[in-house]
Amino acid sequence: MIDFGNFYRHIAQGPLAAWLEVLPAQLAAWQRENLHGHFKNWEKAVEHLPTLVPERLDLLHSVTADSQTLTERQRDGIEKLLRNLMPWRKGPYTLYGTHIDTEWRSDWKWQRVLPHISPLAGRTVLDVGCGSGYHLWRMIGAGAHFVVGIDPMQLFLCQFEAVRKLLGDDQRAHLLPIGIEQLPELKAFDTVFSMGVLYHRRSPLDHLFQLKNQLVSGGELVLETLVIEGDENAVLVPGERYAQMRNVYFIPSAAALKSWLEKCGFEDVRVVDYSITSTDEQRRTAWMTSESLAEFLDPQDTSKTVEGYPAPLRAVLVARKP
Repeated sequence: MIDFGNFYRHIAQGPLAAWLEVLPAQLAAWQRENLHGHFKNWEKAVEHLPTLVPERLDLLHSVTADSQTLTERQRDGIEKLLRNLMPWRKGPYTLYGTHIDTEWRSDWKWQRVLPHISPLAGRTVLDVGCGSGYHLWRMIGAGAHFVVGIDPMQLFLCQFEAVRKLLGDDQRAHLLPIGIEQLPELKAFDTVFSMGVLYHRRSPLDHLFQLKNQLVSGGELVLETLVIEGDENAVLVPGERYAQMRNVYFIPSAAALKSWLEKCGFEDVRVVDYSITSTDEQRRTAWMTSESLAEFLDPQDTSKTVEGYPAPLRAVLVARKP
């Protein structure tokens, strides 16, 4: 069973210590609940992976680890176990000769975000909806002191723990299988990321307040989400599906989102990037073989989704908590 003891010990003497009042009970409840039918197989794959200390490690430009001492048989064994954790959606990773070509080129998003945020060196960081934790490792590569990701998907936890073992059991980054609604008001993180989450929330303003409540005074929010074209009054409320996703509730314009952030009390709100999501950035691969963006767009007009809505446009906003 995946153990969270190292995380508890790390936060016991610091600004996150108050989290221990609720977190162990939450994670114990998670472990008692009916887990995904494949969870035991995923967990077994993680257990069978070796804990390796890479001779070559790059978290600044990628997530890459390698060692010349491994045999081909060992490398093949690692690849087989990593394939047991498919589908891989966020990445890519290059681990001991295995290149995990994920559905999303999350490295492209990181390249768009990083130039516009405060330096992460020495910071304590929260990543909400972190997926498999790809960006957690890139945050460590950028100098973050301690990084916590939260995401309730059980497969993502197993993928993260698999990568952690192959990176030498690095304890600077942790993933917890909970949602932000389970977090108390910690007010302890220097930077909070919410990337690709807001449009999945039934109450987007509540989400923004939840993010604000995790930041220290003067802390920075990095918000990346779907937007539409339009002025500060433009908001798309899709029907049953948007780009085949069922749980998409509100897609504001960037101007409207800036107004929302200011309404929630954030200051220095800036829209720093726009990007149309392409089928080069999100696509089907050998590591994620089901439908992807190409199947979610109108084949006659790729400026629209199959439902007739504007195709995915994403924006990055940066804001400060007073």
